[in-house]
Amino acid sequence: MASEWVEGLYGRRLKSLEEVFGVRKPIIGMVHLMPLPGSPGYGGYGMDAIVDQALRDARALVEGGVDGVMVENMWDLPYYAGQRIPVEEIAAQTVAAREVAKAVGVPVGVNVVHNGGRVTLSIALAAGASFIRVCAYTGALVWDTGEFDHGVAADLMRLRKELSAGHIKIFADVCKKHAVMFPGIDLETHVSWTDFYLADAVIVTGKMTGAPPSLREVKAVKEMVPHCPVLVGSGANKDNIVKFLRYADGAIVGTSLKEGGVTQNPVSLQRVKEFMNVVRSMRTKMGRQPRGHHP
Repeated sequence: MASEWVEGLYGRRLKSLEEVFGVRKPIIGMVHLMPLPGSPGYGGYGMDAIVDQALRDARALVEGGVDGVMVENMWDLPYYAGQRIPVEEIAAQTVAAREVAKAVGVPVGVNVVHNGGRVTLSIALAAGASFIRVCAYTGALVWDTGEFDHGVAADLMRLRKELSAGHIKIFADVCKKHAVMFPGIDLETHVSWTDFYLADAVIVTGKMTGAPPSLREVKAVKEMVPHCPVLVGSGANKDNIVKFLRYADGAIVGTSLKEGGVTQNPVSLQRVKEFMNVVRSMRTKMGRQPRGHHP
């Protein structure tokens, strides 16, 4: 029998994405916030405009059938990293995330780029979110901005305990897009570190926003950590999602659900419905097969 401390350390870890989203192979749609106060793209339009756009996108995603949404400061570029994220942007994202969480009936997540860590968890707690995306949970890398960064697992896990926020699950990227890993940190190494430090799920991405990972990488990551949920974190669309979900346990989808497939555009309800029709068809086929079978 495992000792009490072992159960306390490992027992709270997410075992399946169904625990959060209630379905197999969940799809998380992205709510990309307009430029927030303090960022170069902000035009002085105020929080009402930011919240209104976020709610329109979130409602379109949910009406289209996604299983969760994630609120991200996508357009606060060029990004700061880690502890340098400005407080005015943090405050604005918290307000927007809270309004989204109150308005939709699906689990809500938060991501702060680049690698908010403590910031992301704090926003999620204040907003009533269920999960966060952590861009650099372990390892070391250089961002596209030229900033060096490192994993935040130690501080983040302690803060989650201190804030009694164990219900907020940590989805962690491996070999993250918009970044180059420190020499010697290959995919297998980064996955093993991320798993060792108890991430609730692992995210596999392509090189940049909208670019898919290779199917080979997704398959390899799932084989490395069969006990841990694996998500595709970029580049999923209605034409490739079935292939990815043969191995991944879910996907985070942004660009392909926008009008015209352009990241800057609002969410397209029609594109969400088309995407989710493909996913639901796959789930129906899965329901006729034993678990563990890859269609």
